[in-house]
Amino acid sequence: MRAARRPCWIDLQSSDIDRATAFYDALFGWTHEGSSEEYGGYVMFLAGGKPVAGAMPGQAGNPYVDVWTTYLATADADATAEAVSKAGGQVMMEPMTVPRQGRMAMFRDASGGVVGVWQPGEHKGFGMIGESNTPAWFELVSKDYDAALPFYRDVFGWDLATLSDSDEFRYSTGRFDGEDLAGIFDASKALPPEVPSHWQMFVQVDDTDAAIARVVDLGGEVLTQPWDTEYGRMAQVADPNGARFMISGPVAA
Repeated sequence: MRAARRPCWIDLQSSDIDRATAFYDALFGWTHEGSSEEYGGYVMFLAGGKPVAGAMPGQAGNPYVDVWTTYLATADADATAEAVSKAGGQVMMEPMTVPRQGRMAMFRDASGGVVGVWQPGEHKGFGMIGESNTPAWFELVSKDYDAALPFYRDVFGWDLATLSDSDEFRYSTGRFDGEDLAGIFDASKALPPEVPSHWQMFVQVDDTDAAIARVVDLGGEVLTQPWDTEYGRMAQVADPNGARFMISGPVAA
């Protein structure tokens, strides 16, 4: 398992689980394994035989259907829930045990972003990360940047490093022991009123343009055309059911 405080897992509630698994398997070369009824039809995505993501059938009326959720690792989900409340967040789902696998909880942070935590049992989290066609980066897109920073510092013990603090672009990374764990982006001027703060995940690919062409071929949608940054060539896309995520690959020479 990735040590406490780090993003350790992602999963998707899907309105059409069969369509979603076919899409991600074809796009990233993943395979998937089902589970017993005990786990509600939960599906495990594998890359090279190692777990990289999960998915489950979404429930009608749930506003978080067709949304990817990021989970941060914790050694104690109950203690984290207490810290969330003290730091101005909201416990949306109290810590619960997933038989044999671990304990989980869901929170709304002080800026309104929904995030999960995972306390491992048999399931340790990512078996592969940062490789081609696997999750590589995780980012809070926040409408209240000044509330988000102290929340993650206080609840998860992150050191905060400011990468940019201009009127046009404010961005920090959460660090621990000198390692960048995740990003926090001030999106107060970028998000429309109806879109709340949210976490987004990036999947690393070898060729961003080829990947987004494949997204379209498989019935997904390109939401933002690729753009180059010092960290790679990025694009935002959605799967055929509308779940959004980011693609990141190397900038062409």
